[in-house]
Amino acid sequence: MGKPTGFMEYKRELPKDRDPLDRIRDWEEFHLHFSEENLKTQGARCMDCGIPYCHSGVLINGMASGCPVNNLIPEWNDLVYRGLWKEALGRLHKTNNFPEFTGRVCPAPCEGSCTVGLNGDPVTIKTIERAIIDNGFDEGWIIPEPPAARTGKQVAVVGSGPSGLACAAQLNKAGHLVTVYERNDRIGGLLMYGIPNMKLDKRKVVQRRIDLMAEEGVTFITNTEIGKDIPAEQLLREYDAVVLCGGATKGRDLPIEGRELKGIHLAMEFLHKNTKSLLDSNHEDGNFISAEGKDVIVIGGGDTGTDCVGTSLRHKCNSVTQLEIMPMPLKERTPGNPWPQFPRIYKLDYGQEEAQAVYGADPRRYSITTKRFVGDDQGNVKELHTVEIEWKRDDRGRMVPVEIPGSEKVWPAQLVLLAMGFLGPEDTVLAQLDIARDERSNVKAEYGKFATNVKGVFSAGDMRRGQSLVVWAINEGRGAAREVDRYLMGSSNLP
Repeated sequence: MGKPTGFMEYKRELPKDRDPLDRIRDWEEFHLHFSEENLKTQGARCMDCGIPYCHSGVLINGMASGCPVNNLIPEWNDLVYRGLWKEALGRLHKTNNFPEFTGRVCPAPCEGSCTVGLNGDPVTIKTIERAIIDNGFDEGWIIPEPPAARTGKQVAVVGSGPSGLACAAQLNKAGHLVTVYERNDRIGGLLMYGIPNMKLDKRKVVQRRIDLMAEEGVTFITNTEIGKDIPAEQLLREYDAVVLCGGATKGRDLPIEGRELKGIHLAMEFLHKNTKSLLDSNHEDGNFISAEGKDVIVIGGGDTGTDCVGTSLRHKCNSVTQLEIMPMPLKERTPGNPWPQFPRIYKLDYGQEEAQAVYGADPRRYSITTKRFVGDDQGNVKELHTVEIEWKRDDRGRMVPVEIPGSEKVWPAQLVLLAMGFLGPEDTVLAQLDIARDERSNVKAEYGKFATNVKGVFSAGDMRRGQSLVVWAINEGRGAAREVDRYLMGSSNLP
């Protein structure tokens, strides 16, 4: 490394974000940029550790440890330190098709397994990644690179989320003719409609990459749902291979008393409609679920719940509370969560930071379960009833929630958003093609091979592995592309 002692000389620093009270007035991205000098200093903290777990990309206790796309992190950290930005961009693109996405929305398991983090604060890997790719676009280094020759093979990719886009980009590089089908009116899947604009700008960031892929030769078809607008079997007749990347879009519901009341929505319906209306008309068409003036309850403590909090605040809600059935995480790693595992610790994400700035406290309430919804005379939700729980082992040794007597509480609510995760992929296409499913209802296809039980049909991303990270979806899309290329050509040079 250019600065072997940098990790001892410099402290971890992050660029400032826009002030929470300022940024909730608009839908613009809230992260600010570091100066080149700051980035060089942070790159210097990468310590030449010998065994860089940051790009290992393995699962430990079910969670990612290191980068799932195996980013060559020490290499491009060193290149940034030395001011070799174009070379750093080349190393970054070797493993990651879309660092402008992961540099914004990835929870950075790489930083959780950074060796510097053993005794101090990890390197600011995610910040440097985003800076490299943004600088590459600003300098005009990223241009369309269509393949020099075509194979004549045609591949259909169903779904345009991160796995579908990564798969399409790689197959196109190999010279195949790729057509991506998307049921929505815009390409991007989760990237376009599942993640709010203030985290990932749709016009400046997502659409920019889609336009680049189109110039490279990928064909995109929107407003077309395979299995409804086009029979799934038709793809088998018209294409040499099919890759299913439809995601795990079946949201987990909460079928308790009062669920039928108006004003209770799955989180993705809320987020999708909000972003579509924002892009279509800057919310002037009114085709979204508004939180304005309402007491909002978000049930679920993950990233989707955080996005619901941030979106509700921008709607100017009256209040927002986030309920989580799990206990509050500790602020430090426990012995059962050692390095290089992803740290399961308390953190204040952007939505909670904004709510704290507005209301003076973190909006999350832990170890709470919802018992029933109660409505008014017009069938609108007006409150929900909860009870606190504690987690205890049952007679089989399993941790189960046990209600605490006397802890019942009534919460006013005119809008309830269910952000409790996803159960798996939708059934239409899989049923039509008679695709085998695993015990969790996901597509049954071995990781690394990605082939389903139907010849010529592959699957990748959340549709195969279940709800996961954008970076895992990119990993799977790239892997599936390699296996499709091998299936079509007998061998593959794709990484």
